[in-house]
Amino acid sequence: MPHRATWLVLVLLAAAATARAADPPEIPLWPEGVPEPRVPADPPEKVERGKDGIQRRTNVSIPRLLVHGLPARPDGSARPAVIVAPGGGYSILADEHEGSEIASWFNDRGIVAFTLLYRVPTGRAPDADVGPVMDARRAVAEVRRRAGAWGVDPGKIGLMGFSAGGHTAFVAGTATGPYPGSENAPASRPDCLILVYPWRLLAEGGDGLWPGVSIDGDTPPTFIAQTADDTASPVRGALTLYGALIAAKVPAELHVYEKGGHGYGMRPRDGAPGTGDWPARLADWLKTRGF
Repeated sequence: MPHRATWLVLVLLAAAATARAADPPEIPLWPEGVPEPRVPADPPEKVERGKDGIQRRTNVSIPRLLVHGLPARPDGSARPAVIVAPGGGYSILADEHEGSEIASWFNDRGIVAFTLLYRVPTGRAPDADVGPVMDARRAVAEVRRRAGAWGVDPGKIGLMGFSAGGHTAFVAGTATGPYPGSENAPASRPDCLILVYPWRLLAEGGDGLWPGVSIDGDTPPTFIAQTADDTASPVRGALTLYGALIAAKVPAELHVYEKGGHGYGMRPRDGAPGTGDWPARLADWLKTRGF
């Protein structure tokens, strides 16, 4: 029979694993009804894992936040938080390797984390990002509204996005105009932006940044990680955005790695060390920002 202390450690480890595997609490973003443009509830939302090992969530008609733990600080002080928007080309959400896995990484560092399940598919709409951006802005405001109950510092709420989620975060994090319900909501601008291989930073044709986006002194401090061989999110977009941030004197950091392609999330790829390095660089950057 195992030593009592060893047995206790095994029980605690099993309990921790079970807690992490459990479905996280969900917070609907629009309990009084999702504003237009809506995604039909039929077909229903579905989660499947492909032969490539990637989990894909389809047909998200009810935008919501998944709450991935509220790690306590020994001194009881408020904690920073990060909302993570997965990628998926506005067709699906890759909300495991670009969602729950990075959320666990944040929790391990004492940061409250949320996965944003924004509405999809919207890719065939004339303005595919309108609904997702609205959901992202509402998510930041909602976390700020509940900050006291969750022990979150309302002045340290980050918005992170991968690929299409990076586009969503980029547009939402720089937006200034109203959105449905904004007149009665806390501020929707995050306190930092984290963009990992962000999609569609440039206008069609590559002439300047995405239409409607303005970079100025009020733009949140921004971290960008990208690979040079990414054909889905060309590095030129990250370079252009970084140049605009520096010109506006916005604190910013850009990491461009030679190889790695697109869509790796928290899963490093062989022969592409940058795909495993960017989280360490993000951890360093977050410390400098007080996260």
